[in-house]
Amino acid sequence: MHSEIIAIGAEILLGEIVDTNSALISKKLQSIGMPLHYTSTVGDDLGRITSVIRLALSRSEVVITTGGLGPTVDDMTREAIARATGRPLIFDESLLKQIEERFRRWGRAMTENNKQQAYRPKDSIAIENPVGTAPSFIVDLGGAVVVSLPGVPREMEYLMDKAVLPFLRRRFNLTGVIKSRELKTSGVGESMVDDKIGDLEKLSNPTVGLNAKSGTIVVRITANAPSEAEADRMIAEVERTARERLGDWVFGADADTLESVCLAGLAARGETVAVIESGTGGRLGGKLVEADNGTGTFRGAQVKAITETDDVLLLAQSAARAAGATWGMACAVQSSGVEIRIRVGVWSERTSHQWERGFGGHAGLAPEWSSNMALDSLRRQMARAAREG
Repeated sequence: MHSEIIAIGAEILLGEIVDTNSALISKKLQSIGMPLHYTSTVGDDLGRITSVIRLALSRSEVVITTGGLGPTVDDMTREAIARATGRPLIFDESLLKQIEERFRRWGRAMTENNKQQAYRPKDSIAIENPVGTAPSFIVDLGGAVVVSLPGVPREMEYLMDKAVLPFLRRRFNLTGVIKSRELKTSGVGESMVDDKIGDLEKLSNPTVGLNAKSGTIVVRITANAPSEAEADRMIAEVERTARERLGDWVFGADADTLESVCLAGLAARGETVAVIESGTGGRLGGKLVEADNGTGTFRGAQVKAITETDDVLLLAQSAARAAGATWGMACAVQSSGVEIRIRVGVWSERTSHQWERGFGGHAGLAPEWSSNMALDSLRRQMARAAREG
């Protein structure tokens, strides 16, 4: 048994809005142990919406649509589901009363086209929407169900929590949970991580997958289990093996970031850090400001031009001393027009390190990549200083 999500709306296809609904629905489905196999996006065309729903029903037991339930001409989800399931639309007087009551409570006049929202497929299960004007519904076909939710994120999430998840639990006797754990690594490439844990990526439950980002690799471990406690146990076994093999490449888990881990480590030692950067658009300082959240562990950043002849280690030292910080970092992204080179220096009274390397990616990604690599260097030098006392 598995599920499928269909996001409906031309504004999503055109890139005018980002589809956050599918991501949120996916996480909600995981919480009740319902696997998600497909997601798709379709514009405001009756024929195409109908076709996508029919395809979804041919391969998934649970199909959830989001969007297209408004009062306007381009809101076609009701009719598309009716066509795809072979059921006529019926006018529901009780839904109309609910819609009228919403408008009265809001002190607004209801236009004639809002009556369109009181239609639903025959024999469907109506879902009252107390936080909006678009009632939703569920069509139960016996072997599969279609759930239609509004596109407004607040309304969608409310109905998902209050009506859809309880329905799915009862309808499919769901007692399990799908839970994930993310291990965060840095200072290593995706191919090297894969070389170390490739056999774990072949597991069926828990599953293990990799997600490469700018200078970091995420190892996601996902378990499908009868209970949260059992999922935690399954994940812990795989996590233990992964950590043993990946060693100090692992810098944290789940919500951890390089900047938050570095600042937490500094704060625990009563130490601080300051930065000087060039060609990064202030990205390194921005990360640290956000992670510091006013604690004062981060003492500030200077953004200035760093030339090829400047010594990044001396700059890191000057940044620390100017701010009265324990640690200093310098990060420079420099382009000759042909290639991009990145230089990083990390300095403290106890240890220091600098490096330089070329960057082969898109120029727009260099600030993020260099910032993460600078933070990874700080993390490693902090560990070295701790080992050496």
